[in-house]
Amino acid sequence: MSADFSTLAAFRDLLQAAPGIDQKAQGEAEERNGQLTKPPGALGRLEDMAIWYAGWRGNPRPEINAPQVIVFAGNHGVTAQGVSAFPAEVTEQMVLNFQHGGAAINQLSKAAGASLDVHALSLDTPTADFTQGPAMSEEEVVVALATGWDAVDEKADLLVVGEMGIGNTTSAAAIAHALFGGAAEDWVGRGTGVDDAGLANKARVVREGVAANSGKEGLEVLRCLGGRELAAMAGAIARARSLRIPVILDGFICSAAAATLEAAVPGALDHAIAGHASAEAAHGAVLEKLGKAPVLQLNMRLGEASGAAVAINVLKAAVACHSGMATFAEAGVSDG
Repeated sequence: MSADFSTLAAFRDLLQAAPGIDQKAQGEAEERNGQLTKPPGALGRLEDMAIWYAGWRGNPRPEINAPQVIVFAGNHGVTAQGVSAFPAEVTEQMVLNFQHGGAAINQLSKAAGASLDVHALSLDTPTADFTQGPAMSEEEVVVALATGWDAVDEKADLLVVGEMGIGNTTSAAAIAHALFGGAAEDWVGRGTGVDDAGLANKARVVREGVAANSGKEGLEVLRCLGGRELAAMAGAIARARSLRIPVILDGFICSAAAATLEAAVPGALDHAIAGHASAEAAHGAVLEKLGKAPVLQLNMRLGEASGAAVAINVLKAAVACHSGMATFAEAGVSDG
């Protein structure tokens, strides 16, 4: 189904109307978990993840057979402020690498048995420099949201979204600063590898960007401080919610984009778990604000959905144990 919204208000209405978890399936999954041939709680968080997944899929004994990974790419006008160690041309070069199968996410998607789709969003037209005003018009952000919405395969049973975009850690930091407050320095990190002077410059840019777009909330924060790839990730996450497709969030940039959905409609991320806590300094703080405990902590900071893609196999393991193990009755084992 193509996106059926033409304004941010209409998109928010769809998000507000999206279905919740199937409580009957979740309850039956909890009951099944209590009957499996293991001591109670012996599989730790794997048990919680499997029950969560079962509830969202509406099946107390689910399987994961069709995970989808989507990488969105966009360019940022704020790079004119010198916030990245790499030029904007790298975005397009990496998109070609994704398309030719040469990036980390290609290998990780293959290892997880996931399909991989790559969408480049108007790379020849960067967003505006948000230190001077909004990064995107309403029409531009709606087009990006719709790109993400339409990219989701309705037959997928798990979704991971990631990004590529030189300058987008600065955009994510500005979003976090606008949503959660604190000092700009709390939210900036080294991204692609800026030095101490570059880090101070990023903090300046984040401060100026939030000041230039003050008083914004929720999806307006995404419009004014985000990028096309961040909006596309948000659109895909929202579409997954409408289809009851569970989501694994990737790193700092993905989590910041997702946070604008939660700010717009509390509970909008109930169908999502955090795949990992990245090495980008502020990612853990964003996850704490969202109430999401990371599945993995591997000191990764690549982006492009890589950390979440690794977590696919952990969720697969959780669901396989939950659905494939015998109950005490089925195995003829005495239940102590």
